[in-house]
Amino acid sequence: MDPVANLTSAVEQTATDLAGNGRRAGLKLDRPPRPDFGDYSTNAAMLLAPTMGEPPRAIAEKLGERLGKRLGETVERVEIAGPGFLNLFMADRWYLDTLATLLEAGEDYGAGSEGENVNLEFVSANPTGPMTIASARHAAYGDALARILERAGNRVEREYYVNDAGSQVQRFGESIQARARGEEPPDDGYQGDYVGELAERIEGAAEGNPKEVARRGIELMLEGVRTSLERFRVRMDEFFSERTLHEAGVIEEALERLDVYEHDGALWLRTTAYGTDKDSVLRRSNGEWTYFATDIAYHLHKIERGYDHAIDVWGADHHGHIARMKAAWQALGGDPEAFEVVLMQLVSLTEGGERVKMSKRAGAIETLDDLLDDIGVDAARWFLASRSHDTTLDVDLELARSESQDNPVYYVQYAHARIASILRKAGEKRVEQALAADVRASSEHFHPSARALVKRLLELPGDIRDAAERRAPHRITTYATETAQDFSAFYRDCRVVGAAEEGGDEDVRIAIAVLTKRVLAQSLDLLGVEAPEQM
Repeated sequence: MDPVANLTSAVEQTATDLAGNGRRAGLKLDRPPRPDFGDYSTNAAMLLAPTMGEPPRAIAEKLGERLGKRLGETVERVEIAGPGFLNLFMADRWYLDTLATLLEAGEDYGAGSEGENVNLEFVSANPTGPMTIASARHAAYGDALARILERAGNRVEREYYVNDAGSQVQRFGESIQARARGEEPPDDGYQGDYVGELAERIEGAAEGNPKEVARRGIELMLEGVRTSLERFRVRMDEFFSERTLHEAGVIEEALERLDVYEHDGALWLRTTAYGTDKDSVLRRSNGEWTYFATDIAYHLHKIERGYDHAIDVWGADHHGHIARMKAAWQALGGDPEAFEVVLMQLVSLTEGGERVKMSKRAGAIETLDDLLDDIGVDAARWFLASRSHDTTLDVDLELARSESQDNPVYYVQYAHARIASILRKAGEKRVEQALAADVRASSEHFHPSARALVKRLLELPGDIRDAAERRAPHRITTYATETAQDFSAFYRDCRVVGAAEEGGDEDVRIAIAVLTKRVLAQSLDLLGVEAPEQM
């Protein structure tokens, strides 16, 4: 059990001993906004007031006295504040015990266990053009979320749904064929330069079967997608082909399980039975399957694969598709709690105040590879994951390129490299000696900056859990930045190598540096960003 969980448990047990009636829902242990309010604060006394029929401050006095006795030498003092908050000022002994606990956890610190078997589908951009910046945000988000879910103890299968069937594929093949003949693509076709390049690469494109030309074009585009994703440090476990659903008759199989009916020559699904405003078309009157029909078949395949949870990451323009897809999921027999859709908002690049336009068909494409050529993988991964998925994002290219403290990814990486430099200065043997020392026996007096840093390190497991549960990788960028800031303050105020010259314990301070380095490296890895040893 981690130190903060132990502390919370002590507060809960003390509250139960005082008032009975079991555990108190809503009891919290928080870090106060200012250090002079203590290391941790609890609302326990206020929660006990209705049960005990006494003023919260009177209860806080009794609770504080009992809690102080329970915690013993690990707490320096307990103070009452405001309407009845209890502020806990932890002793150096508690910090030493905490350091020892974190060191004992080793590289496993922050990892969860016993999670779910999760299918995470993300990116899934139409394979009719290179990956744009919009798809890049999906990739950065989805892969970071997968890493975070795995660190929280889940087993994650990363999946890319390939839309390689339907009318857009036909237009794609026609566009390639037109270029191969030296003609302009159809008005509703694809205009980018890459279409002409495909025409040159596909043998016999000018006279071949349009369907075969389209299929070969998609194969080539997917090769590029895989290469771009690999360069972006994004690994997919599965590229699932929509075309296979048509060829294997999975669409018809799925519809046999559903309450469908015909009206005006079209086939409909009664999604209103599951809460939608109106029923949904599955097959148009011209006999063509809708996107919804193939999506149903695809999700039936997911249900049959037996995942505990399926998460789809979609673009904001798919908002209207969510309710009917959830209805179809239930109609297929899926657990409604096991299916989830995350909507990604738009992303823009800013350069000199101008925004880059993105359009596969118009040919004005700012691709993922272009972005990586410009600002590099680390900056791209960080900036694209630095805001909540449900907010629009502007990536400032000038800031992302800069090697300064204003650039957050540079700042965090520099903190990691600085710690590596400190440890190199100490020497490998000296670091090993410090990590083997009994820090619990130390007489180190913790400076406020050291206290703040250790408390920040303690937040890692909770932040990983929160980021996983809230589908919020941006919380890790915030955590990493705050950890780097706290280390900067610690290093400013506390000498590490040569700590004895100012009355400090070098073993303890080296241990803090090592733990911080591990936490920063783990945070960066969760985002798909490298942790350099020197810069």
